[in-house]
Amino acid sequence: MVRINGMEKDVSNMSLKEYLLTTDYNLTRIAVERNGNIVPKSQYDLTILNDGDTIEIVSFVGGG
Repeated sequence: MVRINGMEKDVSNMSLKEYLLTTDYNLTRIAVERNGNIVPKSQYDLTILNDGDTIEIVSFVGGG
């Protein structure tokens, strides 16, 4: 199980990009942290989610 934004999900062995494509996140407007380290967008397809990982995804919102 992988903890994503505080919720356990069964997405082990999936790439970060594969997981993100199953969500409503706009990939150009997010930042992803894996186990305390920022994942560069260029690494999303190479980053494999492992059992026990903690992922935090934040979205950037425009406004004023």
